Amino acid sequence: MSEISFQSDLQFLRGVGPERLLLLHKLGIHTLEELLWYLPRDILDFSRICQPAELQSETLNTVRGIVYDADARVLKHHRTMTRVLLDCGTDFVRGVWFNQPWMLKRLTRGQQVLFSGKPKFREGRWEFSHPSVQWLDPEETPDSAQLILTRYRLTEGLKVTDLRRIIANALETLGDQIADPLPLEARTRLKLLPLSQALRSVHVPATAEEFVNARKRLIFDDLFEFQLGVVLRRRAWRSRAQAPVLERTAKIDARIRRLFPFEYTTGQNKAVREIAGDLRSGFAMHRLLQADVGAGKTVVALDTMLVAVAHGWQTAVMAPTELLASQHWQTIETALERSRVKRAFLTGSLSAKARREVLAGLADGSIQLVVGTQALIQSDVRFHHLGVVVIDEQHKFGVAQRASFSNLISGPPPHILVMTATPIPRTLCLAQFGDLDLTLVKDRPPGRQPVLTSKILGPAARRKVSDFLISQLKAGRQLYVVCPLVDASEESPGAVKAAEQVFTEYQQNEFAEFRTGLVHGKMNREERQVTMEAFREGEIDILVATTVIEVGVDVPNATLMVIHDAERFGLSQLHQLRGRVSRGKFRGYCFLISESSSAESASRLAVLERSGDGFEVAEQDFEIRGPGDILGTRQHGALPLRSLSNLNETELLEQARDEAERVVGSGEFDSENYAVLKIRVLERFSRLMDLPQSG
Repeated sequence: MSEISFQSDLQFLRGVGPERLLLLHKLGIHTLEELLWYLPRDILDFSRICQPAELQSETLNTVRGIVYDADARVLKHHRTMTRVLLDCGTDFVRGVWFNQPWMLKRLTRGQQVLFSGKPKFREGRWEFSHPSVQWLDPEETPDSAQLILTRYRLTEGLKVTDLRRIIANALETLGDQIADPLPLEARTRLKLLPLSQALRSVHVPATAEEFVNARKRLIFDDLFEFQLGVVLRRRAWRSRAQAPVLERTAKIDARIRRLFPFEYTTGQNKAVREIAGDLRSGFAMHRLLQADVGAGKTVVALDTMLVAVAHGWQTAVMAPTELLASQHWQTIETALERSRVKRAFLTGSLSAKARREVLAGLADGSIQLVVGTQALIQSDVRFHHLGVVVIDEQHKFGVAQRASFSNLISGPPPHILVMTATPIPRTLCLAQFGDLDLTLVKDRPPGRQPVLTSKILGPAARRKVSDFLISQLKAGRQLYVVCPLVDASEESPGAVKAAEQVFTEYQQNEFAEFRTGLVHGKMNREERQVTMEAFREGEIDILVATTVIEVGVDVPNATLMVIHDAERFGLSQLHQLRGRVSRGKFRGYCFLISESSSAESASRLAVLERSGDGFEVAEQDFEIRGPGDILGTRQHGALPLRSLSNLNETELLEQARDEAERVVGSGEFDSENYAVLKIRVLERFSRLMDLPQSG
């Protein structure tokens, strides 16, 4: 096997037969490189395990034992206490959990587990309150030579011992063939291990510290290569043909501001100034406008587009859904009703005749402003002279779609403004939008009141909420009721509240006197639009919905929101949903109803009670859920990191970003020292990031 390399197929590796090969493929592992970069999710450190007699009060300790007995009891005020007795061989210890009754099912007699925490000596026995638990497989028993065991995400049929053995064979087979793409000078300055040593130590660590240092090197490589791609993308954009020079003159500024019946906020004015600098630079703008809910990002976007129109250039807005595109269209129509700007709406549901007319207007330049969905970047769309593109809720598109508009024109590249009303944690922003300049708008328009948010646990609290809602509805306010599912068939019946079920209940219970409507993603577009318009016009008092109302819906009189099964949503999504209320002169109220007895769920929802700042909520959401859930499944393809959890490594990501900017900016990246790394970066990211093959 003298020709074996990182790119060699796994079928040539000792210990990998046809069955195991298929199992590895299920994990996304096809080559030796993918195998060696399949990092352990954590380790079992048997070197620090204590016997009960060695435990110390209020000191972090770990014990190992077998579940001997478990029980649960109900305390006052519907609280529960789950207790588990662990046989550690020389003595018993107890684990205790409050309001986590499911632990009784997860810890069954005979299981081998580790308890970690700070114990107290109570009633003649050491007791761990809410310890962290690691479940051990029967084969996860250390020998005298290896007290640190790696743990991996597995698939059914593949044992962790088999995977460890296969990885060990790969390390042995490659031997000294593992070349290090990072120059010695950089490794020394950044205090990183050599690659070959890191690969061995992360999979077969002798100590916990060795595992941490090895993992740091491998995650740095992953993030560094990604950030190099980001920096190269920015450099490529700035070296391409000049973009339209769009000067924001005093006359243009005054004409645009007259369209709006209000003064811009401090944040909006700052955003307009930063964007104006980009538009007159001669280089294509690539800016992210990140605004909190209700901060007025659409006004800034329309302002930007009108600068382009004033100079005779076309402009486009692309949204991820027809509902959001329709909302933008209605906002723009209202603002421009007395304007001579010729505008059009383009989505996949247009008739063939209407579509032909819009395409003709875009091609000959007679349509100056167009709003649409991904229908705007279909192959048959051509613009006459496109100057500015606004892409809304970019995180719901793939990364490569930002470059799509450049393929639809023959002239210079357009200025691109990416915007989102979903505050993004700083770490994700560096990774997802590191190639963009950033503008933040945090302040809310004058008179816009904060939303009073309350989590509702228990039937008594729900009764009080119902009474309050009825009084508000009778006073003329309107109510959103949000459910996680469309119908009960999506999961086991009765498991969660479904929109169709709740819609029926509201028509029959104490809310029967009010007019109730229903919208969800399975309805056809026309039916949704009719219902939404009726709600907007005040012909419907209560709108039962799924998350189709998450963004873009603006009904000033709708000041009330109830969210069922709130624990099933991410914090940022809940913040987005509550942003639909308090959009007028009246205070908004949002009630988070949860049937969960989880202390963790209650703690998460309390974040929304404490803070109305979307940026703070996003950071909390990131800490609790990690990047995968926040980005969503679409982004697993959009951010091809070897391990998406790497985005939790904020310090490493920032170090990788700084080093990438230094290496590319100094010209070192084009030297022989970085030749191997440059090839790797282009192989991984050239297509995704639209990088020139020359770098």
